[in-house]
Amino acid sequence: MTNKAIIHTENAPAAIGTYSQAVKVNNTVYLSGQIPLDPKTMKLVDGGIRPQIQQVFENITAVCEASGGDLNNIVKLNIFLTDLSHFPVVNEIMNEYFQEPYPARAAIGVRALPKGASVEMDGIVVI
Repeated sequence: MTNKAIIHTENAPAAIGTYSQAVKVNNTVYLSGQIPLDPKTMKLVDGGIRPQIQQVFENITAVCEASGGDLNNIVKLNIFLTDLSHFPVVNEIMNEYFQEPYPARAAIGVRALPKGASVEMDGIVVI
């Protein structure tokens, strides 16, 4: 029998569409995409790509914690960038948030993201 639960936290941005922040099925959590919205204001953070990437990691951290895990429980991370030249910054900041062994990962260049964001991430967590 499948045990399904919807994950929600006030410490991450509210969904801006018809989706949940995450869905937990048994011991696997499917994270919806997070963009660099400040959860208090629901506005994109200012200051360029670095603060945007940091905010996305903060948002993902909050959803992971609400599901009973943390970033080190992520087994697959997908990163979407509107400019792939920002990928080295993603690596640098990711190193501040993750410890080895690192999750499997994909980085995908996209034309546009919701609300004009430069970065979005989603992932799979195993608790």
